[in-house]
Amino acid sequence: MSFEGVEEKDSAEKRHNIDKEDVFRMARNNNVQFIRMQFTDIVGAMKSVTIPLSQLPKALDGEIMFDGSSIEGFVRIEESDMYLRPDPATFLIYPWLVADGGTEARLMCDVYTYDGMPFAGCPRNALQRVLAEAGELGYGMCVGPELEFFLFHRDERGRPTTVTHDKAGYFDMAPVDKGEAARHDIVVNLQKMGFEIEASHHEAAPGQHEIDFKYTDALEMADKMVTFRFVVRSIAQRHGLHATFMPKPIKGISGSGMHVNQSLFKDGRNAFINSEDPQKLSAVAYQYIAGVLAHARAFTALTNPTVNSYKRLVPEYEAPCHIAWSERNRSPLIRIPAKRGMSTRIEIRSADPSCNPYLALAVQLKAGLDGIKKGLKPPEPVDINIFDLTDEELTRMGIEILPRDLKEALRELTRDDVIRDALGPHIYSRFLEAKSREYEEYNTTVHDWEIKQYLATY
Repeated sequence: MSFEGVEEKDSAEKRHNIDKEDVFRMARNNNVQFIRMQFTDIVGAMKSVTIPLSQLPKALDGEIMFDGSSIEGFVRIEESDMYLRPDPATFLIYPWLVADGGTEARLMCDVYTYDGMPFAGCPRNALQRVLAEAGELGYGMCVGPELEFFLFHRDERGRPTTVTHDKAGYFDMAPVDKGEAARHDIVVNLQKMGFEIEASHHEAAPGQHEIDFKYTDALEMADKMVTFRFVVRSIAQRHGLHATFMPKPIKGISGSGMHVNQSLFKDGRNAFINSEDPQKLSAVAYQYIAGVLAHARAFTALTNPTVNSYKRLVPEYEAPCHIAWSERNRSPLIRIPAKRGMSTRIEIRSADPSCNPYLALAVQLKAGLDGIKKGLKPPEPVDINIFDLTDEELTRMGIEILPRDLKEALRELTRDDVIRDALGPHIYSRFLEAKSREYEEYNTTVHDWEIKQYLATY
């Protein structure tokens, strides 16, 4: 994955110059009939209010209202009136046609309260707050994610199954990789939408795929990640398949991760570079790594936010569950890819694609910034395969592990003021409430495994 900070800064400035008139012109020139006003709830589900083209002027003036009491984690019914304020820079046309040969587009929106204030429960607003904090230190964040997903058959009634559509493995091709046609169609549609695709391939598990797109600044990337999930699922459905970003849909095979490549840039230069250092890493890079490691147990609640997430974070399938860093192997939480210069970056490997991208990026950045502000130093890199170490060896080397389940992750979140501050009181409390409820529901449900294990025995 290329990762050139100067070029990215220039492209970000061009995007931010898009105004309302540009949006009007693009909509008219492309026969746009409908615009999806999109945002996410706290747990990351995409929400949308669709308007006809005639309402676009009203929308761009921030006059589209919706009932916030109906959205997970937003507000109470007595304070439900909320506004959507679209970001003109996010105007994007979907490549498929709608009725009468027209097209539809999307605008990503920030949520505002009825009195015109940024809503504290809006995940996009939360990311922008942390990015503003980085900006006060002179830094911008550059991100390049690697999202994995599964393609499964649907049953005769169109319901998703966990029946894999192929028996292929890592980098296999058609005819073994029967999902290649669907993946190709997904890539073509993403390219038409302006995504610069760097690679797509079959992943390690049967039915598992990965599509990598080019780095960009953090806010645009979070918008793209939300749209990516929508496009993947929409195109898969047209191929009679079900796409899922569930981290671990099948026992005994690899789960789906979301490795997040990231760096900071300052004054047009990658702030992680130091050509004089033996590892070519700057003091800022080391401090950022130290901050991430220090807060990893707490931010895991956001980067791995489901009960199912922790079925993936186990050593047997090479998912990174140990809090360490390395340049030479992929077993620790953080890997430093070999390429240096403007491509210098860290790769946080624990996150999975069920997360809310805005919150996941916000907490990772916040952790890194805390390391910079406090001048933290990381432990020595671990350049051996951590999965081969015994518990005694891990303890002797001071290597901690990530939380083993969602309950433990939520407990760690309650103890970490830095990560809680990244979320703000509203998102923190509503996220904690929703996820605690999710864990308790799972914990009190009688599962098939229990029936098979105990019903005839006791």
